[in-house]
Amino acid sequence: MASSGGQRLIFLPGLNEELNEAREPLKITTANLDQAVLEAASSLPQEKPLMDFLLPCWKRAVKAASSSRFPTGPKHEVHEESKRLALSHCLFSLTLPDLYGRGPNPNHDSLLPYILRGVLDENGLDLEFYKEAIKRFDDDEAVPSLFTDSMVKISTRLGAMSMEDDYRPYVQALLVYTRFPVLITNLAKHPTFNMAQSAPGIEKHTLLGPFFRLSPLQPEAIRSYFPGARTLDKSRIANAQDSLRMVLRTHQDDLFVIANAFIRAGLETRSRTLDWFAYVMNSNHKRRALQVDPREVASDGFMLNITTILDRFCEPFMDNDFSKIDKIDVRYFKRKPRVDIKDETKINADQAAADEYYSQTEAGESNFISEAFFLTLAAHHYGSEAANSQLKNLDREIKYLEKHIKAMEAERPKVANVPAQLRLFEETLKRRTTVLEKTIALKHAIEGVLLDERMQSTSLRFMRYVAVWLLRLATGSDYKPGQESQQISLPLSAEQHNGAFACLPEYALQNIVDNFKFVFRWLPNILLSAVGEELIALCVTLLRSSEYIKNPYLKSSLVTLLFSGTWPFMHLKKGVLGDQLIGMKFANDYLLHALMKFYIEAESTGVNTQFYDKFNIRYEIFQVIKCVWVNDVYRQQLTRESHVNKIFFVRFVNLLLNDATYVLDEAFTKFPKIRIIEKELEDPTLSAEDRQKKDEELQTLGSQATSYMQLANETLEMMKLFTEALGDSFTMPEIVTRLASMLNYNLDTLAGKKAGAELNVSNREKYHFRPIQLISDFVWIYLNLASSKVFIDAVAADGRSYKPEVLDRVSRILQSRNHMDPADIGRWNTLKAKFFESKQVLDQAELDLGDIPAEFEDPIMGDLMTDPVLLPSKHIVDRSTIAQHLLSDPKDPFTRQPMTVDDVIPQDELREKIEKWKEEKVKAAREKFEATAMDTSE
Repeated sequence: MASSGGQRLIFLPGLNEELNEAREPLKITTANLDQAVLEAASSLPQEKPLMDFLLPCWKRAVKAASSSRFPTGPKHEVHEESKRLALSHCLFSLTLPDLYGRGPNPNHDSLLPYILRGVLDENGLDLEFYKEAIKRFDDDEAVPSLFTDSMVKISTRLGAMSMEDDYRPYVQALLVYTRFPVLITNLAKHPTFNMAQSAPGIEKHTLLGPFFRLSPLQPEAIRSYFPGARTLDKSRIANAQDSLRMVLRTHQDDLFVIANAFIRAGLETRSRTLDWFAYVMNSNHKRRALQVDPREVASDGFMLNITTILDRFCEPFMDNDFSKIDKIDVRYFKRKPRVDIKDETKINADQAAADEYYSQTEAGESNFISEAFFLTLAAHHYGSEAANSQLKNLDREIKYLEKHIKAMEAERPKVANVPAQLRLFEETLKRRTTVLEKTIALKHAIEGVLLDERMQSTSLRFMRYVAVWLLRLATGSDYKPGQESQQISLPLSAEQHNGAFACLPEYALQNIVDNFKFVFRWLPNILLSAVGEELIALCVTLLRSSEYIKNPYLKSSLVTLLFSGTWPFMHLKKGVLGDQLIGMKFANDYLLHALMKFYIEAESTGVNTQFYDKFNIRYEIFQVIKCVWVNDVYRQQLTRESHVNKIFFVRFVNLLLNDATYVLDEAFTKFPKIRIIEKELEDPTLSAEDRQKKDEELQTLGSQATSYMQLANETLEMMKLFTEALGDSFTMPEIVTRLASMLNYNLDTLAGKKAGAELNVSNREKYHFRPIQLISDFVWIYLNLASSKVFIDAVAADGRSYKPEVLDRVSRILQSRNHMDPADIGRWNTLKAKFFESKQVLDQAELDLGDIPAEFEDPIMGDLMTDPVLLPSKHIVDRSTIAQHLLSDPKDPFTRQPMTVDDVIPQDELREKIEKWKEEKVKAAREKFEATAMDTSE
């Protein structure tokens, strides 16, 4: 039998008998409705959950009440009583099953299946049920547990799922809970909310963990998005990454709603939620280890979701005016901080100094902005930047696996006729290939996540805030972007070198560097609206006052940021930062000195790869200087450095000369070896194994030659720019002799007798080797200094490499290749003649000088002194000699005690005696030379 609405009717014998005995009408009334529901529910088969019967009763009661035309009166009271009783029995069926003649049954006594069906499903809990049930929380302590325990079970089930499973109902269930703060509060109080776990256990066994664990970076999802990863073309990969990002964005929007609900549910719940985020950070320090064991840390997908949500927590206070930046309190780490930085490397403090600093605790509570800021800072370090770092490792791993598989394939013929060995070979090859497939797919997936423009834009806004905050802390100012010249004066004083900045975790600055480097390379289009003056201000300030940072790699990364900002992009020929570097007053005032200072510092970084690192750093410095050189103010700054900071300038030029000599030598020694291997590879009888070895050797040599030539080209370009701007400064006694020798030596290498045989390689452009351009560059440096008699004499006095016939050959090369304007070649020929004349005079003077008086002779070089100075050891040497010595060894050469060039005492009386003696000798030599020239002409 069924009702008019189609609902099956249940006969109630007990109520029927009772009404008959009382001779009451056989009708259900508010007086007997409770008994009717109880008898009907009790009559159901034991295998059928009571909620399957009672929940529809509730829904019918709600529907009847909502469609009633009587908001008051008896009928309204009947509807309300029906709802009340229906809800009561729904809850009693779960908390008091014995009321219905049943024993406990975990499969039945739960709201879980009805929650998962969703509020719109006919068989799921609707929002009205939630609202009315919550009203009963204070009356029955068992009711809140129904909801809390159900969500705990939902979380546990979700912990075993991936994005390839039907996970949406589980997430939607928690989203429904977020509408009711009391449900969220109760969840935060449950033991599983922040139960002690291992790092990987957090994402499976804490209440929120499984929700944040869901990611397209889970292995099952990666296989789905990138099947056959080795063979996918670029468009297929891009489409998969787009799809991946769309799914992840939707999920992260849901995660933010969930996390935000916990933050806003009340102070206690907020505190517990922040504790959970901090626990995630503090348990995952090993994600930044050199060798990461995935069994000991949380997954990339989980940590990237955490980072993204924390980024969004910071959005409300990240306004363009930086109006709330003073709310970020550096005393956070002295106030029982949630984020543990004890074992983190500090910006400029050792462990003992940092421990001492943080042992002096501060009273008070940290505000939410500070909590969110420092949690997000840590999340970037252990989350997104750790994933970014893994990308680099994956690239190396892929290259290794591909090389290994290629080598294995070459060995196949050796086992082809031995079935047992061939079978083992195939199994091994298959395993290697599977690993390669997974690695390539993982790389595509991580790139897909990290190349999300929305995520990276939010991240960059946060990094801008970090940059401004660090500048305010380091400078002790109220700096905001656009106020560089008013708020920051460089160099920073030693007094400003405070413990608060020095004892910050190094990742506070490293995050900025890594994030911007990644975006400069992969997503430069989002930088146009995300970069302000603060990035330039930060880099210039910390390069100019580099003693504020301990890590040399971190310092060099600041140069890399500036260099990356000069890469041409779209309509910006000088990159995203180029125009600001050229025109920004703060950069005009401090950039050049900061770059020159770090050029010098790069000579010794204190790490085992410093020899190679310094060339990369200096190449990037050259690029930045070339970018800004169009502004004459930088030329003026260079002139000022040569006058005001003479020792500093001399050391800079000395290193410039060292680099030019070294990198050209290294490149030129590689070319003969390349030539030999190229000829050997032409041999058709070469075995496959030997050919592979020689190919690898050729590739290594070629890579080295290319690197050295690129740096050589840039070094010469710098020397051209600098000697054109201030030629006089390059003819100082401390510089001119070495400069002349370097120019002569390299010009002899390029245009001398052996050049054709030793430097002849195929495809020179491949190595950036342009001999004619190099010769032209050298000639221009000569010409830039042509007005200096000191320089002319220094070139002519170079007994090793000054060769008039080489200079003549240079003239012929430039004329035959039309590589220089005839007028400039004419200037070169005139200069050659001056060199030759000077050489004649110097040779004659040397003959006429005879023995140099002992008191005039430099005891180290054995040459005639021109500017004698007294050392602390009481020895007298030439100023240029000790200046050159101190550039590489800051000690007195006689006593090995530390000294600087400021410690020397000029010997003016001796200098005047030397000058007078030399003038007499040179005058006599010149008169003899001129007399000889006249005799010859007659």
